[in-house]
Amino acid sequence: MTEDATGERLRRWRLVLGGDTADGTGHTLSGQDAAIDGALTALYGRDDNPTAGRERAGGLGASAPSVARWLGDIRTYFPTSVVQVMQRDAIDRLGLGTLLLEPEMLEAVEADVHLVGTLLSLTKAMPETTRETAREVVRKVVENLEKRLATRTRATLTGALDRGARVRRPRHGDIDWNRTVAANLRHYLPEHGTVVPERLVGYGRASRAVKKEVVLCVDQSGSMASSVVYASVFGAVLASMRAVATRLVVFDTEVVDLTERLDDPVDVLFATRLGGGTDINRALAYCQSRITRPADTVVVLISDLYEGGIRDEMLKRVAAIKASGAQFVSLLALSDEGAPAYDREHAAALAALGAPAFACTPDLFPEVMAAAIEKRPLPTPDAGAAGPDSPR
Repeated sequence: MTEDATGERLRRWRLVLGGDTADGTGHTLSGQDAAIDGALTALYGRDDNPTAGRERAGGLGASAPSVARWLGDIRTYFPTSVVQVMQRDAIDRLGLGTLLLEPEMLEAVEADVHLVGTLLSLTKAMPETTRETAREVVRKVVENLEKRLATRTRATLTGALDRGARVRRPRHGDIDWNRTVAANLRHYLPEHGTVVPERLVGYGRASRAVKKEVVLCVDQSGSMASSVVYASVFGAVLASMRAVATRLVVFDTEVVDLTERLDDPVDVLFATRLGGGTDINRALAYCQSRITRPADTVVVLISDLYEGGIRDEMLKRVAAIKASGAQFVSLLALSDEGAPAYDREHAAALAALGAPAFACTPDLFPEVMAAAIEKRPLPTPDAGAAGPDSPR
């Protein structure tokens, strides 16, 4: 290894280990590296259980100016994805959530889904002077999510809705060639190397009438913050499609129908109330009462399944919804956060009813909805699915 490579390796280890006397690197930082080390130490320098001889100092202090300065520093030294992680850690480790109630702090942070979840949990304590700034921060995140997700969602679901209306005498431009070939394989002519179709299968022409009804039933307990954000965005996207009648219901121990606010997902988010208990059975009872066309309805429950209500009644409710002809989808989370914590017993019970519960990323959600609309098997991630034989 060259001298330069060795020096770079020691530099990186020095930044990781924090410069204690026992770190063994013997490397001294200067210039920007020293500033980076200071920013990291302010957040990660504390050790709640220091080992002998390892007393590390750190912290951002209690003042807003020092925090604002630190937020500016990390945005200078680190890429956006790392800044967002450090902000999240600062809120969790150093209790900086209350400082987000100050407009100056909100203007300094790098906005992301996790920050939105934190802001929503603070809305009760948020002073009026901060509320408008908070709405702008949330709107920025929501608009970015819509740009990322809306086009693909509309395209995927429009295709699924159109494929649901099969016709036997389609116009040439509406022929579904894959299904037509599959339906006419017995008419294959080997001497010509082709299939002569006797029966055409095609898509129906898009209609302005409502074809499907979607009910999003979203758990707004504190652990579901990211899922609430994504569900609100998807709810607004679905509501913008003429062929889909969308209802958004959020719940804890109470049930709130936010359908009338779906034209603005920011209004939806500020109408939620993160935290509290969970009564899934009560929420499903409300959703069930609003189903008017079961055969054309998809109910999507987004919850970690920690039920505070009546478990057996919840399962009976799911069974009744499915028996009515409605499609039932159970998502343990709708986020990019990886494997969520959830009630495995309830997930296995739902799977036994033919409603497997699994975590879903925002990018997969359009495919899940398309499959539900077409009444075909859901694209369940192997790692996320929970069933009666699954150790998860």
